[in-house]
Amino acid sequence: MRRILVLAIKLFVTFALLYFALRKVNFTELISRIDLASFGWLLLAILLTYVSIFFSAIRWRKICAVCDAPLATSQAFRFNMIGTFFNQTLPSSIGGDAMRLWLVARGGAGWRAATYSIFVDRALGFLALALLILVTLPWSYTLINDSVGRSALVMIDVLALAAGFGFLIFGGLRVEWLRRLWFLRHIHACAVVANRLIFDRTQGPLITLLSILIHVLTVIVVWCVVRSISAPVTFVEVAQIIPPVIIVTMIPVSIAGWGVREASMGLAFAYAGLAANEGINVSLLFGIVSFIVGATGGLFWILGAESFERKRAKLPPDKSG
Repeated sequence: MRRILVLAIKLFVTFALLYFALRKVNFTELISRIDLASFGWLLLAILLTYVSIFFSAIRWRKICAVCDAPLATSQAFRFNMIGTFFNQTLPSSIGGDAMRLWLVARGGAGWRAATYSIFVDRALGFLALALLILVTLPWSYTLINDSVGRSALVMIDVLALAAGFGFLIFGGLRVEWLRRLWFLRHIHACAVVANRLIFDRTQGPLITLLSILIHVLTVIVVWCVVRSISAPVTFVEVAQIIPPVIIVTMIPVSIAGWGVREASMGLAFAYAGLAANEGINVSLLFGIVSFIVGATGGLFWILGAESFERKRAKLPPDKSG
C-alpha cells in the first residue's frame, strides 16, 4: 500500500510539474525548428551520452574493485545501460541504482559490497558536480542578475558541498559509537572507501578526472540539443546553467526527472535573462535523448543473460522422465 501511495504521489508531481512547465510551450513552433541538421546534432547528443555512460562504467568498475565487487569493464557498461533503462521506467533515478545493485549482488559479490559500490559511485559523482558549480560560480553570478536566483544558486551549492565534504570528513572519524549504530556504520564504511579512492595517488586523479568529465559531457550533450533547434544560448551559458539543474533533478519526486527538469530549466533560463520557453524546449529534447538511450538499455536487459536467467527461474520444473 505504501509503495502504491508513493508511486501515486510521484505521478501526481510529475504530471503537475509538466503541466505548469509545458502549458505555454508552442509545440508546433518547436517541431518546425527541427530539420535535417537538427537530427545530426541530436545524433551526436545520443552518441556522447553513450560515451558518458562508458566513462561512468570505468569509474564504477574501479569503485567496485575497492568494495570487493569486481566487474569487467564490459559488464559494468552493460549494467549501467540496464540501469539507465530502469531510470526511465521507474519513478525516480533510484530505480536504476537498485537494478545495478541487484545485478552486482546476484553476481556473487554480496549485497553489502554491491550497495557500497553504488552509494560511493553516487557520492563521488555528486561531489564532482558540486565542485563544478563552485568553479563556475563567479561567471554564474555575472550571468544571473536576479538576487533570488543568485541566492538560490549559492544555497544549492553550499548544501551540496556541505553534504559532499561532510561525507568525506565523516569517513575520517574514528569514533567507537559509530559501530553501534547500524545505519551510520555502513555510511561510515562507504565514506572510508570514498576517501581511499580519492586520496590514492594512482586511482585518485583518474577517479576525479572521470567524475568531472562525465558532467562536462552532460553539458556538451545539452549544448548539442541547443544547437539542434538553434536556440540563442551560448556554450558558456549552458555550462553555468546545467550543473545546478542536474542537482535539482536528482531529487526523487518525479518519474525520470520529468517535470522537475523542465520546471528547473525554465526557471534557470529565466534567472539568467534568457527565454524560459527555450529552457523548456531544450529540456524536452534532452529528455527525449535520455529516453532513447534508456530504451537501448532496455535491449541490454531483454537480450542479456540476466533476463534469460530471470525467465528460466519462472518456468515450472520439468517432470518428464
